[in-house]
Parts: sequence; C-alpha cells; structure tokens
Amino acid sequence: MELTIIEGLRTLKLDLVLTLALAALFLFVGGWLQRRVGVFARASIPSAAIGGLLFAALVMILRRYAPLGVTIDSTLRAPLQTAFFTTIGYGATLGLLRAGGARMIFFFIIASLMAVVQNFAGIAVALALKAPPALGIICGSLTLTGGPATGLAFTSLFEQKGVAGAGALIIASATFGIFVSSLVGNPVATALIRRRRLAPKPSKQKDDGSEQFWAIGSMAPPDEETPVTDAAVRAKDEARTTEPGELLRNLLLILLAMGVGALISFAATRGGITLPGYVGTMLVAGVARNLDDRYGWLRIDTRAMDALGTVALALFLVIALMDLKLWQLAGLAVPMLVILAAQVVLMILYAVFVTFVLMGRDYEAAVTSSGHIGFGLGITPNAVANMEALAARFGPAPRSFLVVPVVGAFFIDFTNAVVITAFANWIK
Repeated sequence: MELTIIEGLRTLKLDLVLTLALAALFLFVGGWLQRRVGVFARASIPSAAIGGLLFAALVMILRRYAPLGVTIDSTLRAPLQTAFFTTIGYGATLGLLRAGGARMIFFFIIASLMAVVQNFAGIAVALALKAPPALGIICGSLTLTGGPATGLAFTSLFEQKGVAGAGALIIASATFGIFVSSLVGNPVATALIRRRRLAPKPSKQKDDGSEQFWAIGSMAPPDEETPVTDAAVRAKDEARTTEPGELLRNLLLILLAMGVGALISFAATRGGITLPGYVGTMLVAGVARNLDDRYGWLRIDTRAMDALGTVALALFLVIALMDLKLWQLAGLAVPMLVILAAQVVLMILYAVFVTFVLMGRDYEAAVTSSGHIGFGLGITPNAVANMEALAARFGPAPRSFLVVPVVGAFFIDFTNAVVITAFANWIK
C-alpha cells in the first residue's frame, strides 16, 4: 500500500493482499445487505454486485469530498475470470450439450439478433441527437453484448472512423453496462416469476442465510431431464466427500487448461483472429472433460469444480465491480447517456417480449431472460450471478445454467464480431 499522486489527486494504492481482504469484506457486507434490505432481497440482487458497487460508491464519495482517490490491484481479475470459464468448460459434457442442443441454438439466435437490434437502435438515437453514428455502435453491441474486452479489441477501427478517444468511450460504455446489468436483470425476472406464478415458493433458508449468500456457483441438481450418464457421474461425485486433495488436483487441472488455452489464444491472435482469452481455455477444458468421461484418465470431480468455480466467480465479480470508476459515468456526454438509457429500456423489453416468450414463457425462460440481460448489457459473470441469485431464492434452473453461460461466454463473441464489423463498414 502506498500514498501517491495520480492526476493531481492524493491516491491510496492498495496492494493485492489488501484488495483481496476488502473483496472478502464487501462480499460479506453484500450478503448481509442482501438479506436485510427488503428491496435487494425481493429483487434477488447478487451479493457480490451489492458489495462491489457499495465499495465503488464509497470510493467515489471519498474522491469527491475527502478528496482522496483509492485504486485497487485488479491483477487477479483476468485469471479469476478465465478460471471461472474453465470450470464451465469442464462441465460441458456431450450429454449435457445434447440435452440443451436445440434450446441452446435457439437462444444463440435470439442473442445474436439482439446484437443487431442494439446497433440499429444505437445508430438511430445517435443520428436523432446529431451525434456520430459510430457512437451508436460503441454504445450498442460493441460494449453491451460484447463487454470491455470486445470493445477494446475494436478501438483502432473506431479511431479510424474519426471517433476521438474511442478507448475511453468504450470503457465508459462498458462500465455503464456492467453497472446496470447487475441491477435490472433480476428485478425483471422476479416480476415475471411473481406475476405469472412460475416458481414454487422459496425454500426456507437457514437463519444465517449462508445458503443464499454462497449461492453463486452451480445450483442445478440432477433432475429427470439430465442425461443418465451425467446423473450417474453426479451421483458418484455426491457419494464421496470432496477432500482437500481432490480440490488441489482439480485446481491443477484448471490451471493446466488455462495454460494450454492461453497458448491457443496466442496462436489465434498471431493468425489474425481476435478472441477473448478464455475461449481457448473453455475449448481445452471441454475436450478434457469429455475424454475423461470416456477414459477416466483425469478423474475430474464435478463437485470440486463447482466449488472452485464458486470461488473464482464470487471474487472476480466483486473485484470487477469494486474497480468501477463511477465518476466516469457521471461525466458521460449527454448523447452517450441518452443512447445507453435507451439501450437499457430496449434490453428489458427484448428480454420480456422476445427472450422470455420464445424460450417458453416458463420459469426457466424467466431465469434465461435475467441471464440475457446480464450479458446483453454487461458480461457473462453478471449473467451467471443474476441466475444464481434467482436459483437460490426460487429453485434450480438447470437448462438456463447450461445454455446462458455457453452462449454468453463463447458463441455470441463470434456473431457479435461479424455484426460489429458489418455495421462499422456500413456507416460513413
């Protein structure tokens, strides 16, 4: 920890250890608030989102009134995100993929169409405000469906289009999306669930609320729709205790997949293909899982993978939100704010009248809609955290947990890149 001057402001720079300690503290604070504040509980706002946004708000207050800046060490953000997606890859068995096949393809089409709609709407609002049409794409699928990683990958393209400071605009827009997606996704889904009585009554939580607080990993128990092979694997896992040695061995498998995936992503980049860093890792993990199901070489423990994914997602999300610079949102230009506000309304309407309706109008469709808002405005971890909070309160949604992370973390990046490029070439 050190006190320094950044942009003329006294700034406290927190090291990695203090950052992790504060992340843990605000995870607990977020969980406490989620249980005690009625509006948070009723809307099923994820605990990590509450804690992370609370820290970001406190930093903004200190910056404004102390004045004192605070920066955290976000070094672990990328590794934690990659580790989380690796656990998703290790859960992608052929049986589960077959079970979600048609539903996954259908949701992929719905999400891809939303990327197109976001750009049309963004360009239309930008032109109405006499702003550059490229701003409509930046505040469209580039940073909302795409997220900050996809947005930054196209920075040079939009600078060539004459957008000065495109990188800063991309970060600001992506930050806005991540902020809002954690706040609006579950209230929309909760309203659908309650109004249509789609879910059974919430199961009673323990008095300390621990089950709800820690519900940020996989909540999908085996059911009658789960393929027999996967049910057998899960039953075998549940029959044995997850020992420390099992956790360590599965952590090593995650790290190995991350390493091989990093090499694949590097090779793809050298070949001129820009992909998020976790895509290669997910592919490696998926292949390894299915080979292990066939030959049993790795002896993957799905319960250990779920536990490690729980830790990675919780820490990633709270650190990502702690690192938000909320004062940048307050300083957004009026055209940008108007476009982004319109995009939020559009995403909610699309989730309710398109995603929810076409995915079946049932409880799973409501959870999927919340997940779609999560990555349609923010990033896939927002989507998963939204769905986890719903599952902890109303009950499991196994199909949603299969479909949304795979589409949001993997498939949508391919079509969104094509959509962004097509619109960028179309505008003048």
